[in-house]
Amino acid sequence: MAAYADDLASIGGFAAPADAFTQTQGRILCCLCGASIAPNPANMCVGCVRNQVDITEGIPKEVILLWCKGCGRYLSPPSAWIYAELESRELLALCLKRLKGLTKVHLADASFVWTEPHSRRVKLKVTIEKEVLKNTILRESFQVTYVVQTQYCDDCRRVDAKDTWTAVVQARQKVEHKRTFFYLEQLILKYSAHSQIINVKELPDGLDFFFSNRSHAVKFVDFLQSVVPVRYKASQKLISHDEQNSSYNYKYTFMVEIVPICKNDLVFLPRKVAHASGTISPLVLCSRVSNVIRFLDPVSMQIADLPPMHFWREPFRSLANAKQLTHYHVIDCEPIRGMQLGKMQMADVTVARNSDFGRNDKLFIGRTHLGSILSAGDSVLGYDLSNLNTNDDNLRLYRRAIPDFVLVRKFYPGIRKKSRARHWQLRTLPKERAETHSKKSADDQAMRDARDYEEFLREVEEDPDVRQEINLYAAPGAEHIMASRRAELEVDDEAEEDFPEVALGELLSSLSIQDGTLGDGSASVGMPGSGAIAGAVDSDGEDVDMMDAK
Repeated sequence: MAAYADDLASIGGFAAPADAFTQTQGRILCCLCGASIAPNPANMCVGCVRNQVDITEGIPKEVILLWCKGCGRYLSPPSAWIYAELESRELLALCLKRLKGLTKVHLADASFVWTEPHSRRVKLKVTIEKEVLKNTILRESFQVTYVVQTQYCDDCRRVDAKDTWTAVVQARQKVEHKRTFFYLEQLILKYSAHSQIINVKELPDGLDFFFSNRSHAVKFVDFLQSVVPVRYKASQKLISHDEQNSSYNYKYTFMVEIVPICKNDLVFLPRKVAHASGTISPLVLCSRVSNVIRFLDPVSMQIADLPPMHFWREPFRSLANAKQLTHYHVIDCEPIRGMQLGKMQMADVTVARNSDFGRNDKLFIGRTHLGSILSAGDSVLGYDLSNLNTNDDNLRLYRRAIPDFVLVRKFYPGIRKKSRARHWQLRTLPKERAETHSKKSADDQAMRDARDYEEFLREVEEDPDVRQEINLYAAPGAEHIMASRRAELEVDDEAEEDFPEVALGELLSSLSIQDGTLGDGSASVGMPGSGAIAGAVDSDGEDVDMMDAK
């Protein structure tokens, strides 16, 4: 065509305009309605094609979506439950999966249509394409409404029916207090080991953790082995049996026993254990309990770690525990140069029992590993071996001299005499208290638990090493409480300035603490007991003198 225009220009002596020769597409009439349309293989307009063929046939316009109001998960058939927020990619994928008939068409686009969050409706705008008639591709958009209906998932149904459990982990420790379980509870919360627990039952000698799956219980037992020295035994009980398909239904029990040695306990090691631990002195203090037991010789500052498997080969008991600590006053303390290990400093110390003041002038002279923190006039807790009643066979056979006392930790009687609000708080697990035969025994047990919990809080407050292993949260008005406490210290002449106060920088935000139930990774704030008591642990309970706790 361009060559033909050039020939005309050369013959006639004129130039043809550029748009003089253009191609125009022919149009035809629709074979059904007679409308003028561009030619297509079907020879029909779009409206007539849609009237003749419905590409959305077989695709439902209303679908039921099952949602568990217990945990907030959606059912993904056949049996999976998934978490999905409104208008999220996960929810979009689940909705498209529930839509039947999409395999016969091509999905071009899908998007959410806004609805009220409380309407229990989820709407999708879906665009599909399909080849119809003679090589004709038709695209159409339509809305699908998903009706959200509530249905408990299997896990929440088991939680709601508290008796339906598959596995239980029974944690026990044969000691006179529960401070180990309070510490273990904080470790469980810190590492979110309670996410699969459906119920916790509190008993006088331990805790029972219930699970809906055996694998969850096995995982929890592995966690306990990594944080405390334990041994366990597993058993199973046949509940039902189907002979036709050879299926069995069992309930599993894991009996976990924690070593009956606690921090700050006085221990007299058997001869074989002391020899295997580097020939350490048999009279030692338990300085740390983790997945191994760490012993400290308070005279030589020698340290030895005892794995739990070695302990259970030749088990032994504590010679004295924290309830037998005696209040001493430091008369004189002289550190020994060259005898220092980390934070410990060997020192010659002269002490007097608090109970001897006003009665006699009896003094005790010995050595202690607390030389770096003790000075004349301080108060300290220790074991009075001169008046200790024990029936330990290993101690009777020991032929060497036994010291008159063993000092354990510094004591702050001036702080403990005052009822002070704490500016920090701890999380607790919701627990169900086991039934007792009488109300009096239940009240007595509750008082003992409250006393043990108060001692645990004091240990957390006075020991920075313990605070590093757990999570502490700021109580409401923490800054105001700290300001008022500083004002009291400036006025009080008897204030103990070296008290290891919990700094605000060590506390996590209280917004992280929410009331909730087990199984969803949540916990609540409260004191130990039946269920969770809302509110912060912000006050001291009944003040118990350590001397009177013998």
